[in-house]
Order: sequence, then C-alpha cells, then structure tokens
Amino acid sequence: MAFNVRKRGRLTYYYGGDHPTLSALVTEDLGGGDLKIYFAGLTGGYSAKGCLGREELVTMEPLKEVELVFRCWERWLQEAGICDTIAKIDFVEVHAFGAQPKNVNPVAEPQRYHEEQQRLYREYAEAYSGFFRDHMPGCGVPSRFTVHVMDFPDKAASYEFYSVGLYQPSLHAQEG
Repeated sequence: MAFNVRKRGRLTYYYGGDHPTLSALVTEDLGGGDLKIYFAGLTGGYSAKGCLGREELVTMEPLKEVELVFRCWERWLQEAGICDTIAKIDFVEVHAFGAQPKNVNPVAEPQRYHEEQQRLYREYAEAYSGFFRDHMPGCGVPSRFTVHVMDFPDKAASYEFYSVGLYQPSLHAQEG
C-alpha cells in the first residue's frame, strides 16, 4: 500500500484512501531525527491477512498472531520510509485487547471454555515475550503493557494490539 502522507506541525500522518477513518502510523518529530511513533491497532487475523497479503487466515492462535501484528507494523514502517526493520523501534507501551474463546460455548461447556481461555493466555504471554527475546535483541521492553479482555470486530483473531514506540536513528547509525 502506498500511504498518503499529511504533515501538520511536528506530526506526520500515514494513511490509506482519500477519506480515512484512522492513520496506520502517526509520527511525532522529537528533534534530532528521533520520532515517537503511534501504531494503529490491528490483529493477527483478518488485519494481518490483508496487510501482509497472506493466503492463510490465522484464527485464535496467539503464537502466530503476535508476530504477524509486529510484521504488519514493520511493513508500515518500511512503506512509510521510516526504517527497514521493527528491531530499530524501542516500544514504550503496548495495549492489547484479548478476545474470549470463539469456538467454545461458555454456557454449554464451562470447563472447556475455561481451559481454552487459559491456553490463549499462556500462548499469548509466550508469543509476546518470545518476540522481544527473539526479534528485538538489544531493545528495551515496554514499560506499560495493558490487556483488556473483550470482544472486537475481527472474529478470527485472539488479540488486537496498538502501541507507541521510539525510533532513534542515532542508535542505529553506530551499528551500521
């Protein structure tokens, strides 16, 4: 996707379409080339399928979905011309909306429903911490991580994320 770009003072909006509802990214110029980046919310389900042009729809699999969200954000960073890899972003905070199990009826099968909830929580924690460990070496980890359990429009996904991070090019110029 080629972004439309609108600059307004210290802010730059990256969005698709002529009449957007949301911007995929919003950057705030902090001076010296540093950018505070606001990443729009998306899921590893239908959102990632569309963003990454995937054939497969991932459904209720946090171990796959979490990385797909970060890969979508990475694609946006590349398309916006900000940086080439998400590993150059220091995340400050991540917010997640966790879905309840979609394939088990809580009234008809309360024990199975509870077990499915616990599986989702475990896999989500493993996938999230594993992503930072395996794909973000040398970066800090967010100081705020908030999970709200609710339902949201993507009926395939187990989680929806949005976040705030910093891009500090001077840190990466030294790595080059």
